[in-house]
Amino acid sequence: MDYLKLADRVLAGTPVTRAEALELIETPDSEITLLIAGADKLRRRAHGNKVKLCGIVNAKSGRCSENCSFCAQSARHKTDCKVYPLMSEQELVTAAKSAEKNMSATCFSFVTSGKTVHSDAELATLASALFTVTRETKLTRCVSLGMLNSGQIERLKKAGLKRLHHNLETAESFFPKMCTTHTYADRVRTVKLAQAAGLEVCSGGIFGIGESPGQRVELAFALKELSVQSVPLNILNPVPGTPAAKNHIPLKPFEVLRLVAAYRYVLPAQDIGVFGGREISLGSLQPLMFPAGANVTLIGDYLTTKGQAAEKDLQMISDLDLEVAR
Repeated sequence: MDYLKLADRVLAGTPVTRAEALELIETPDSEITLLIAGADKLRRRAHGNKVKLCGIVNAKSGRCSENCSFCAQSARHKTDCKVYPLMSEQELVTAAKSAEKNMSATCFSFVTSGKTVHSDAELATLASALFTVTRETKLTRCVSLGMLNSGQIERLKKAGLKRLHHNLETAESFFPKMCTTHTYADRVRTVKLAQAAGLEVCSGGIFGIGESPGQRVELAFALKELSVQSVPLNILNPVPGTPAAKNHIPLKPFEVLRLVAAYRYVLPAQDIGVFGGREISLGSLQPLMFPAGANVTLIGDYLTTKGQAAEKDLQMISDLDLEVAR
């Protein structure tokens, strides 16, 4: 395959087919640099030299009723996950301000465990924190609160919410092997409700949980069909006690880079981020996630695991001659 020619074709308005995307995601190791060259061309055309940095806070941890196979916070799995109720408004606001000031974050998300927001009191705390962050920072305000209804979404939007994060997690054909307590359609419904309310949507998935290359492509096209603005790619960092940790086969660095690049070819204009698991799965090749097509990453800690030091991430971006978006 002529990867640069394919990139030019995409830039001219002819999208890649599913068959081509599968070929991209299975690119031979000997051609990985050619694949990356095309993906980098697409990234630069859409996003220039800028990298967006997202920050999150684990605002409520543990005791989730759902059984997602990879999740340390599920009450159905025996893990060492910390358990605590929703943080206070002040704690949420402080976390957001710290991410903006100390880590150059441009977007910040309140993330809670659980299928949804279960009480009006919790929703009120989140809305109040969003209102304060809207007034006192320049951050793009985001939440990841599970499956929400239209009334909850509208209330958060009025408080200043700009973006809803809600991953599809995996392909529809693989979803029942990942989770049985809710459906793929449930997740799509939440994405569409957010879009109907006029919010941006951040939606991606987690990889290395047993899905096939074809199912990785399937998810990419599902996200394309939904026209989400941002696509986070997470690589499984197996947590002992979760089903996904059993017989886990780690993704190799080139496999991750092929994934990122294939998503860039399929989704040339979207924000594409490499988030959880990047330090472990990419190792010393981590800086290549940007030339491979990513223009976003998560800075700071993840939900239940530590992230790379913010200073190291910022240095990595600088060493690549990229700029942090402001």
